[in-house]
Amino acid sequence: MVEINLNRRQFLKLTGATAATLAVVELGFNEKEVHASTKEFKIAKTTVTPTICCYCGVGCGILVHTNDETVVYTEGDPDNPINEGKLCSKGTTLRQLYTSEKRLTKPLYRAPGSEKWEEKSWDWMYDTIAKRVKETRDKTFVHKENGITVNKTETIASLGGAALDNEETYLLAKLMRGLGVTYIEHQARI
Repeated sequence: MVEINLNRRQFLKLTGATAATLAVVELGFNEKEVHASTKEFKIAKTTVTPTICCYCGVGCGILVHTNDETVVYTEGDPDNPINEGKLCSKGTTLRQLYTSEKRLTKPLYRAPGSEKWEEKSWDWMYDTIAKRVKETRDKTFVHKENGITVNKTETIASLGGAALDNEETYLLAKLMRGLGVTYIEHQARI
């Protein structure tokens, strides 16, 4: 007679493995017939586009699944070295930026002292912003300070968002420096 010396944990593992093996064998499991069917999965025929989460400065990678120009699903990008496929609660709900009925599609403007917002066209907004930037810069531009050429304005500031990639941030910084803006920040540094 052979004596087997098992502790409680080893005994439970052995019993569980034996029960699972017997159940599979007795139920007639055939590995040749087993295959995955993707017909019922909602992301089976979607286009996957990698992007970056826009909520904070971390820059987590997200995969956006689209079908007929509609966002179907979003998930963390497992190939992204920053988040390795994991997302926080904000990043998980990124799809709602696109699918929410409350999402703004036209610019809103509130006049000084007014309590109501008005819909304006993009052309009107671009023109108004450009006019105000030029007017502010022209009023406050400093060519020299203490005999030193500084070419700056300290009444305009720029704050970039975390959704901007390196190229967009570079162009934004170049534009602001060209205007003489000294207060240039980015959300990732705050």
